[in-house]
Amino acid sequence: MEEHEIWLTGLFNDHLAGLGTSILNAVGLTAEHPMRPWTNGVTMEILVVVLLMLLAIMARASLSVDKPGGLQHFFEVMVAQMHEMAGDIGIHHASKYIPWFGTLFLFILAMNLSGVVPGFESATMTPSVPLGLAICTFLYYNTMGVKELGPLKYIAHFAGPIWWLAPLMFPIEIISNVARLLSLTVRLWGNMFAGEVITNVFTGLTYIVGPAMFMGLHVFVSFLQAALFTLLTMVYIGMATAHEH
Repeated sequence: MEEHEIWLTGLFNDHLAGLGTSILNAVGLTAEHPMRPWTNGVTMEILVVVLLMLLAIMARASLSVDKPGGLQHFFEVMVAQMHEMAGDIGIHHASKYIPWFGTLFLFILAMNLSGVVPGFESATMTPSVPLGLAICTFLYYNTMGVKELGPLKYIAHFAGPIWWLAPLMFPIEIISNVARLLSLTVRLWGNMFAGEVITNVFTGLTYIVGPAMFMGLHVFVSFLQAALFTLLTMVYIGMATAHEH
């Protein structure tokens, strides 16, 4: 089914089609429509990145010890909550992972909530967007595991605690580890896609009550899915960097 092009994607395709095609060619990909290579998912990701960068600049400029503003309070509470969650999960020295957790949460939340704005859609409705996030998370927690424990000890994680079961446990653990890519991708994409479809259907059937109710549900699901993705990332980090095992 052909993707409905939002107005932002139309601007990119009208004025930056050559740039989009060149980028795809540089990474060995071919656009399905060479004259219109930009997709809604990509343009919404770019928009969210720009907005989050502006938000970070505003937060940095307004930092104050004596009179912290609302934006500073929000980030301080978010960081404190993530520290607490990471500690409950059992992550050692959680501070070095908080930038990744915070960035991941805000990025996913902003992409999820973008679908509430008329004329836009949630970037996470495009399967490649959750897949990209899952791949980044997969590479991150495995890299942190190797960095924390060393290559040999990290690989030993997959063999299990009983040496004579290692030939059985090792392939099972490898498959389980790789399956997290599918789990993270489908959970985020499926929930956001379903939420967007339901919201659009009821918006078309009713005028005020239905849209307002399902917009509220969409916001709730957006927060929930961003938090769940981040929480699962914390769990994977905790498992990958655990010294006890």
